[in-house]
Amino acid sequence: MRRCKFFCFAWVWMLWLLPLSAQTVEDNFNRFYERHIAAEREPISFPYLRETDVVWESLIWRTIDVREKFNTFFFYPIERKGFDGRRNFAYMVWDAVVAEDIPIYEDDELKIPLDNAMFVERFTKADTIILEIVDDDENYEYKTVLVPKEFNSEEMLQIRLKEVWYIDKAVTDQHVRMISLCLTKELYKEHDGDLDYIGTAEMFWIPLQSPRVRRLFVRNEAVFEENAARQPSWDYVFNTRMFNSYITRESNTYNRSILDYLTGPDAIWESERIESKLLDIGWDMWEY
Repeated sequence: MRRCKFFCFAWVWMLWLLPLSAQTVEDNFNRFYERHIAAEREPISFPYLRETDVVWESLIWRTIDVREKFNTFFFYPIERKGFDGRRNFAYMVWDAVVAEDIPIYEDDELKIPLDNAMFVERFTKADTIILEIVDDDENYEYKTVLVPKEFNSEEMLQIRLKEVWYIDKAVTDQHVRMISLCLTKELYKEHDGDLDYIGTAEMFWIPLQSPRVRRLFVRNEAVFEENAARQPSWDYVFNTRMFNSYITRESNTYNRSILDYLTGPDAIWESERIESKLLDIGWDMWEY
């Protein structure tokens, strides 16, 4: 008798749950299960560091070129929102700037703050162009129109990164801490109907030590692997250094970058020399 009552209760319970399950599937056609882990992640706190434990440090500026084969996951998807609503790195940062979720600065030392709303308004300000209109009788008419500008991630081909390499004598190890990050935009000038490259401009710097920035990075995933169910967060990408880059400057007496005193292959060799020096300092701490 008890077993009969138990099975009857189980059947009633399952029948009561069926409408709820059907309702969940009906409300979300793109997903057959709910994803919430990434949206609820919190960044791991950095370990406490005492000033007296830092026996050596060096400031390093480096550039991540998203056109390199290994770095293409920064660039894609180029659509405003790719499959399952995923965004590339530039769109993720820009959307957070527009929503005023993260602070932005004019300089890499993070001393000159920028107003998010004013910066977005200035960046997306419409351009004035003159259109030449010709009718059937070949009468020419000139009309001035405003063309609104939009943020285009395909113009953001380089990411600049400022970081600190240091030795912590408390744990007898070398570490690196990223300080700030900058999106850059390629600039072109029209000449004889062609677009000539004139340089790269820095848009804004974001503080990578900010809890709001770290929360943004840890809750958004990069489209890196074929396994769509297990994608690395941007916080993981930067902390594990899953990118190719080259050094453009190190802290020095003259406060200059590599291109201020070297060009061409010499600048490349100097960048590689600094990279090797950083690794050698870490290895030279040990004796066998």
